[in-house]
Amino acid sequence: MNLEFYKKQALLKQKEHKKFLDGLKKKPPKNLDYVVQETHEEVFEKIDCLQCANCCKTTGPLYTEKDIERISKHLRMKSADFEAKFLRVDEDDDKVLQNLPCFFLNGDNTCSIYDVRPKACREYPHTDRKKIYQINDLMMKNTVICPAAFEFVERIMKNLEK
Repeated sequence: MNLEFYKKQALLKQKEHKKFLDGLKKKPPKNLDYVVQETHEEVFEKIDCLQCANCCKTTGPLYTEKDIERISKHLRMKSADFEAKFLRVDEDDDKVLQNLPCFFLNGDNTCSIYDVRPKACREYPHTDRKKIYQINDLMMKNTVICPAAFEFVERIMKNLEK
């Protein structure tokens, strides 16, 4: 997977993508949620996250209290010890990873805590949610990081033209 290519394309098309996503926000089509789900499935038939894992290498998820409890329990650690070892509080007062790439990313791009991974990881890149226009800013950021998010925006533009 050519990450550099995707990143360049995403940066080149930012204005076009932003204009399109802003248009969805102003006047969402009636069938938008259906088209979003269909497009999400199309994209992930072609893109295999295990070939990339750029999100795990370059961006850390937010850890909720539920995430911390679940992962700590799985690792047989106290929540406080887990936080001290892996997390820090960022400028927005969110709990995030101390270091990147993610400590739980294995050499083959699999996740050592996949079954208990944070909610943010489970939902990433957020291409299968209802009312997609509510996360336009996040989607714009994700297109630069995630080839699937870039492909999603490209395809949804085409799918909504039909």
